[in-house]
Amino acid sequence: MSEAANPFFEPWTTPFEVPPFTEITPDHMGAAFARATEAHVAEVNAIAESEDPPTFENTIDALELAGDLLRKTASVFYNLSGADTNAELQALERDLAPKMARHSQAISLHEGLFKRIEALWQARDTLDLTSEQARVLELTRKGFVRAGALLEGEERDRIKAIGEQLAVLATQFSQNVLADEQVEALHLTDEADLAGLSGSLKQAAAQAAQDAGKEGWVITLSRSLIEPFLVESTRRDLREQAFGQWTSRGARGGETDNRAIAQEVLALRHERAKLLGYETYAHFKLEDEMAKTPDAVRTLLTDVWAPARARALADQQVLEAMAAQEGANIQLEAWDWRHYSEKRRQAEFAISDEEVKPYFTLDAMIEAAFGTASKLFGLQFEERTDIPVYHPDVRAWDVTDSTGAHIAVFLGDYFGRSSKRSGAWMSAYRGQRNLGGRVRPIIVNVMNFAKPPKGGTALLTLDDVRTLFHEFGHALHGMLSDVTYPSVAGTSVARDFVELPSQLYEHWVLVAENLKAHARHAETGEPIPDALVQKLKAAATYDQGFATVEYLSSALVDLDLHDGTTDGTGDLMSAQAQTLDRIGMPRAIVMRHATPHFQHIFSGGSYAAGYYSYMWSEVMDADAFAAFEEAGSPFAPTVAAKLKEHIYAAGGATDPAVLYTAFRGRMPSVEALLEKRGLADAA
Repeated sequence: MSEAANPFFEPWTTPFEVPPFTEITPDHMGAAFARATEAHVAEVNAIAESEDPPTFENTIDALELAGDLLRKTASVFYNLSGADTNAELQALERDLAPKMARHSQAISLHEGLFKRIEALWQARDTLDLTSEQARVLELTRKGFVRAGALLEGEERDRIKAIGEQLAVLATQFSQNVLADEQVEALHLTDEADLAGLSGSLKQAAAQAAQDAGKEGWVITLSRSLIEPFLVESTRRDLREQAFGQWTSRGARGGETDNRAIAQEVLALRHERAKLLGYETYAHFKLEDEMAKTPDAVRTLLTDVWAPARARALADQQVLEAMAAQEGANIQLEAWDWRHYSEKRRQAEFAISDEEVKPYFTLDAMIEAAFGTASKLFGLQFEERTDIPVYHPDVRAWDVTDSTGAHIAVFLGDYFGRSSKRSGAWMSAYRGQRNLGGRVRPIIVNVMNFAKPPKGGTALLTLDDVRTLFHEFGHALHGMLSDVTYPSVAGTSVARDFVELPSQLYEHWVLVAENLKAHARHAETGEPIPDALVQKLKAAATYDQGFATVEYLSSALVDLDLHDGTTDGTGDLMSAQAQTLDRIGMPRAIVMRHATPHFQHIFSGGSYAAGYYSYMWSEVMDADAFAAFEEAGSPFAPTVAAKLKEHIYAAGGATDPAVLYTAFRGRMPSVEALLEKRGLADAA
């Protein structure tokens, strides 16, 4: 293949320069990575070897703009690796892992480059920098130091080797989980096995079987299928079987077992932290976050754990009593909780998912998310069929502001498939920047909702709708970004601040104006009844003991593994058990993410020692939405303008505590979170 035939080596003439997906092959990406890394090194060497004295422009500006082809190539490759992978992409991912780690470290440990950065840092008070430039210089210098730029000799060589090995292990961990997720939870061929299942779940399971080329019904490990099955099925034996498949990902033995990988990752992280002069990896990781220290994180988590656990234990007794009344004299197990909890919810609130889902069609909820952004920030969304997409299920929109100016391209990838990893996330095919010209972002949301039969309507649970709004909040953080430097654009913020824009956006799901405009019955078109809305709001904090316990247990295990409270380097599962025993984990609840499939902390590690950040951000989001309530409207223009300026558009150009205080006037306390979750009065 000639280089000229490679799309990465030619200008993209597609609308908004969106990647021409149908023209790109894995071979193209492999060749592009080779050229891009070589070009990036040459650009960095030119900066470092310049005979001109270092200035902000010839060093930091130049460094920010360097590596454009690499960014372009990597964004396409890594997004497709998560959302629409195949054997060729996975092989390339394994091949690239150590190479890209070596390349990254060649930049961050470049002695000549760091010398120029350090010179600027020492002279920073004389450089007349803008506040954003000062922030970028600080973060750039700190990033080099944290990568090992101050190390020498054997320590410097060792930090390089650790980085390479961690990259290899992260890729292997992620691919192992994906492989385990291909194992069906259940393949059902007998009508009797469908006892208790709703019509919509039967249809989704039939579609999953058809997609797999099988007769009958398939329950996959997608949350949009397995969780409804655990809720609805009256076959306790099948619930146990399905739950076992779901929770054993990464720990089934054989080639896809992640336990030894995670142990090695932990050992390497601790060694790296020690080399860099930190007490533990958690101390290293948290230094750059809002929390700053493991003690601050532990205080937050334990303050919420006690009332959450108390509520969960009380709820467990109620559920066991309900089971007994039905004649099931059982000790409640983890595969029973969702089933009996839903029965209790129906009994106490006269509400069920089957009653609610027809009012929450996927198309309508997408429009609700868009409509909220329009009312808050003046955005408009025009669906375009001429914008390239990477899979037939993906949809594309041109996003404009109130003046009609282009703001972003938004891609929505909503349905689960075997080529996609589980979960839901936001990412970017191109980030925003104003340095060297105005560049607007290309943002994608990826979900795993159950795909309806051909010609059918996709119906969402209320939790699905919250997920859609959550990820769209992340998308807005990327789309509304308006900073100069790419390194601080969009979601490039402290890890325990990045969830604020997303979790805050969830508050608009049950706003009356949204429900009246968009929550209409899939068949009749009738708006959702006021009585049903009131039931949904009344049930908003239902089962929060369970939800909080399953989340907090994962966050506490993560913290313990990384701050040395437990030692996962010798026996990962024993370390997990030690934490759960110490905190008094209710026996009928399991961690949301058991360590062998805890991708947040082991597939790259962006949330390692940082899974707490969802709750840290929730403290802020509960308080932030109150600003709209205090203003008397969920769309109060003055509050929305401040929200856009200080939260959604500001990126990481300013310290997050300063940004939040600029928006709200103060920092919040944990009481707002406890109130939001209905745990304020729990013992």
